[in-house]
Amino acid sequence: MRVSRVQAEENRQTVITVASRLFREHGFDGIGLKDLMKGAGLTQGAFYKQFASKEDLAAQASSRALESVSGRWSEAIAASPDDPLGAVIAFYLSMDHREEKMDGCPVAALGSDAARQSSDVKASFETGIKAYLETLGRMIDGADDEETTGKAMAVLSTMVGALILSRVVNDPDLAQAFLDAGAQQVRQSIAD
Repeated sequence: MRVSRVQAEENRQTVITVASRLFREHGFDGIGLKDLMKGAGLTQGAFYKQFASKEDLAAQASSRALESVSGRWSEAIAASPDDPLGAVIAFYLSMDHREEKMDGCPVAALGSDAARQSSDVKASFETGIKAYLETLGRMIDGADDEETTGKAMAVLSTMVGALILSRVVNDPDLAQAFLDAGAQQVRQSIAD
């Protein structure tokens, strides 16, 4: 049975969304096409009608994942306009976010994995990371653009590192300590 163009595009978007979540949970090489398509409720044969390759899907899924988290940052900022950076820190460096492997930050979930992927996947991450930096830069007071960019890079690096370290330990107290230390360090670096 032929699928309409509208339905085909809906299916394609579903695959991208599902892949963005499953890649964050399993890694790019930790899940095959069959399981990705099954997660989207489609057959593996449908994949080749929608994507040039698994790398093509990985690049698009990475973009979707990064856009999703940027949207969550925007929601946190909108909910706390008096302290937007505090809202982002509270969301990002939380135990809830630590546990959200499928819906959490793809940089923390896939960063080292993305470094071994194609230039298209890396380009998706680069675009998303630049969006994170731009958002952080708007919340940071700096003497000039270079100083603001440097502080935004330090903030993002600290937050991603703290989240990753919190995820790789079993002890919830140690995990919380990494998140708390990251939040404290971010606040100190902004105040300097």
